[in-house]
Amino acid sequence: MTRVPLSVLDLSPISEGSTVAQALRNTVDLARQTEEWGYERYWVAEHHFVAAASSSPAVLIGLIAAATNRIRVGSAAVQLGFTTAAAVVESFGTVDALYPGRIDLGVGRSGQRRAEVLSGAPVPERPRDARTIDGVLFPAPYSPVALLKSARLAASLGALQQPEAISPDFGDQLDDIAALLSGTYERNGVPLSARPGAGAQVQVWLFGSSAGPSAREAGARGLPFVANYHVSPGTTLDAIDEYRSAFVPSDTLSHPYVAVSADVVVGDSDSSAHELAASFPQWVYSIRSGHGAVEYPDPRSLTPLSDEQYSLVADRVDTQFTGSAATVCDKLDRLQKATCADELVVTTMTHDHADRLRSYELLGKEWGLPRLRV
Repeated sequence: MTRVPLSVLDLSPISEGSTVAQALRNTVDLARQTEEWGYERYWVAEHHFVAAASSSPAVLIGLIAAATNRIRVGSAAVQLGFTTAAAVVESFGTVDALYPGRIDLGVGRSGQRRAEVLSGAPVPERPRDARTIDGVLFPAPYSPVALLKSARLAASLGALQQPEAISPDFGDQLDDIAALLSGTYERNGVPLSARPGAGAQVQVWLFGSSAGPSAREAGARGLPFVANYHVSPGTTLDAIDEYRSAFVPSDTLSHPYVAVSADVVVGDSDSSAHELAASFPQWVYSIRSGHGAVEYPDPRSLTPLSDEQYSLVADRVDTQFTGSAATVCDKLDRLQKATCADELVVTTMTHDHADRLRSYELLGKEWGLPRLRV
């Protein structure tokens, strides 16, 4: 059986009782190991002011690229609302200059969406009932409006931008990134060449959680698209449909290319995997309640969620794939078929680093990934 490529998404989580330095060492170690186990890409997230050490993707990508040899390394995703196209291209161009042809530049508009909600701009609702396709749950969509309006996120947004700064239109920023990479960028009629940056061999990806601007822009520009099932499982199919409907062939792609992300925990048995994943509801609740991701809890010392608290995270918990390698691979196969994904990206959260390593190793072996000879 030929399966689609499998890749890694890492948040560099800081576990309860651990440190930032250890989280970063764990990330580099996991990257080395998953390269050996045959994974296609290693992507790092961008999060700020929470218990995740992946706040500076370009820096972390450079460290990972230096510690590995083959695996593609990238961002999932740079939040364009907090930066400029020039800063992004120059930083990723710097890494690409030393590790050419291995760097993925994933971008998203997360920061811009928060700013729009905080400014009072309406957020379109897409009501839909839960549905199951071949055993894969696509729950009713979760509305992020209350979370996006939280005082903590507003403070974070203010801290990440210069005073009175206004983020450019998402499409305009994408135009600027393309021009800077191709060496055709101009500002007020003056040609400007990003060095490093111009001519960099980075592969641009767009990330999206709904049938919104990210999906449409990815399709219209003929770029690969990542649908975030692990963040917003209820809107994944809409996002993919929007992308494919908008797709126009480009020099990058002749046909749509979709990667789909999933939360995964693999253990030696179904029961042991569920024990490893016991902290997940509390961790997701810390995010959705507006407090920001806490240090990943130790499953041996948990405070149970109330029914009301659990209702806020049920869609995420119900769509986390946990179990033995065979169990999880079956679920991933079903997700791939339901979405027609060309690639799957898995993210695994456990309290102990050894358990996370073991999860990826067992999954890669069962999936049939080609192990790297060392």
